[in-house]
Amino acid sequence: MKTIEIDDDLYQFIASQTQQIGESASDILRRLLIVSLTEAQAPAVPAAKKETKTSVEVASKSTTGSVEKPAAPAVVEKKASAVTTTDKSSSVFDFISQQDLSAEQSVVGRFLFILSALSRAHRGDFAQVLEIKGRNRLYFGQSEASLLEAGSSTNPKPIPNTDFWVITNSNTTRKKMMLTEVATKLGYNAAEVERIRDLL
Repeated sequence: MKTIEIDDDLYQFIASQTQQIGESASDILRRLLIVSLTEAQAPAVPAAKKETKTSVEVASKSTTGSVEKPAAPAVVEKKASAVTTTDKSSSVFDFISQQDLSAEQSVVGRFLFILSALSRAHRGDFAQVLEIKGRNRLYFGQSEASLLEAGSSTNPKPIPNTDFWVITNSNTTRKKMMLTEVATKLGYNAAEVERIRDLL
């Protein structure tokens, strides 16, 4: 096994591509590179083929342990377009296994796990959660401070693998209501919304 050094922003991108709990950085890169190689073999996009091939070659030729920065944008751009294409057909149920959900012992843990799965399934639309608010408080924010300023005893926690925070001091009924509103905003039908809510 070889060790490579990468910039923080590239590491954050790799981490954001996690599709299942416990997936290693090596597994994520392997999956991304396979996607890139598949696109490179498509005859309809010769420009993309050349660009992807170059980035793969640079990564494979690296024996010193450092990844050259020029290769990174090609991979990032390719994956970004792939995410855009698949986001609309993704479902939160593709990102939740009963085994992983059962591993979360607390209601708060399951709540954060479900929100994280919703974020992975709907990366481009998940920011809509910021519109969901109570009568006197914010439910979601982009920082801990924003939620602390909006109310006392909110106990904000980060939603895993996202840039968003959520209050967690509400009771289980309120958490189910929040999941209902999130799922509805992301386009799930009534039966799916009920199924998501019952995961808690």
